[in-house]
Amino acid sequence: MWQVYFKELTELMRDRKTLIFVILLPIFIFPVIFGVMGLVLSSTTSKAMQEEHRYVIVNAEQAPEFRDAMFYHKNFKQVQTEKTAEADLVAAIRNDEFDVAIIIPADFSVKRQAVEQVQWQIIYNQSSQFDFMYRYFTDMLATYNEQLQRETLNQLNVDPQKLAAIIKPVDAKKVDTADKRENIGEKFGAVIAYILVPLCLLGASYPAIDMGAGEKERGTLETLLICPISRISIVLGKFLTVLTTGLVGAMITVGSFGIWGAIIGSFAGMAVVQEAMSAIAITELILIFSLLLPISAVFAALLLAISIYARTFKEAQNYISPLSVLIFVPLVAAMMPGVELNAKTALVPVMNVALAIKELIKGTADYMMLALIFGSTLLLAAAAIGFCVHWFQQEKVLFR
Repeated sequence: MWQVYFKELTELMRDRKTLIFVILLPIFIFPVIFGVMGLVLSSTTSKAMQEEHRYVIVNAEQAPEFRDAMFYHKNFKQVQTEKTAEADLVAAIRNDEFDVAIIIPADFSVKRQAVEQVQWQIIYNQSSQFDFMYRYFTDMLATYNEQLQRETLNQLNVDPQKLAAIIKPVDAKKVDTADKRENIGEKFGAVIAYILVPLCLLGASYPAIDMGAGEKERGTLETLLICPISRISIVLGKFLTVLTTGLVGAMITVGSFGIWGAIIGSFAGMAVVQEAMSAIAITELILIFSLLLPISAVFAALLLAISIYARTFKEAQNYISPLSVLIFVPLVAAMMPGVELNAKTALVPVMNVALAIKELIKGTADYMMLALIFGSTLLLAAAAIGFCVHWFQQEKVLFR
C-alpha cells in the first residue's frame, strides 16, 4: 500500500497540472481572485456612498427647513424642472433627467397648523443594490419630523424639559454580551467553511481523475494490476494519495489566505478582524483540521470510485461536476440565518462540518457535538472507502 502511495505521489509531483491545481492555484490565483472581488465591491460601495444624487422637490416652499437640509447635503444636488405630476416625474426619472423626486402636498403648512398627519411621496428607482439615497433621505426626514414635533409641542405649551421624553418615551440601549471574536465568527465562520470544504474537494478532484480514468486512457492500469500486490493495497494507496492532495491543497489555501489576509488587513486597517482571528488557539486549528480529515476521506473515496468507473478522463469530469454542485447545497444551508449546530444538524454530512468550523471560530464549540460530528463523518468515510475498495475489485468496472 505504501509503495503504491509513494509511487502515485511521485508521479503527481512530476505532473505540471497537479502542481498548478494543488499548489499554484491556492497560493496565488484564488487569493488574487477574492482580493480583486473584495476591492471591486469595496470600491463600488464607496462610490455609491459618495455619489451625488440629482433631486427635485415639488412645493418646496411648504417645508423650507427640509428644503434647506436637502440643498446643503453633500450627496444631493438640486435640479430644476417644470414637472409636478407623479406620472411626469416617474417618466423623467426613467429618462435619467434626475434621480429622485419628492412631492410635498400643497396644503402641508395648513395641515401642520391643524396638527394633521400628511403623507409625502418620494419617487426613485429602487433597483440599485446600494440604496444609500433612501437612507440619507429617511435620516433627514426623521430629523425634520422631530423638529416639527418640538415646534408643535411648544405651541401646545408643553414643558420644554419634558419634550425628549414625550417625543421618544423609550430609549433602548443595546448591551452586547458577545465579544469581538464571537461576532466576527458568526458573520465569517460559515464563509470560511464555505471556502475550506470545496477546496478539499477541488484539491482531490484532479489526482482522483488521473489515477483512475487517466490510467485507463494511458493503458498503465493493467501493468499495475499484474504486479504482485493485492487490489486492496492498490486502491488504498491511491485513496491515500487523493486524500493527501485534497488536504494539502486546503492547507496551502488556508495558509495563503491567512498571509494575504494579514497583508491586506494591515493596509486596510482591519485591526478588529486581525485581533479576533489571532484569538483562535492552536487547539482549535487542530480541531478544524481534524474535522476536515474525515470529510476529505469521504470526498477522496467518492471521487476515486467515480474515476475508476469512468472510461475516459472527460467522462470522469462529467460525473464529478454534479457532485461538486451537490456539495454546495448543505454549505449554503449552513450559512442560512437561524441554522444552528444541534443533535439533528450534527448528523447532516458536510453541513455539520461547516457549522462546527463556525462554532470553533466563534469560540463557542460544544466538544460533545464535535465528537458526534467526527464520529458520524468517520463512519461515513469508512462506508465510502469500503464501497471504493469493493468497486475496484469488480472486473466489469475496471475494464468497461
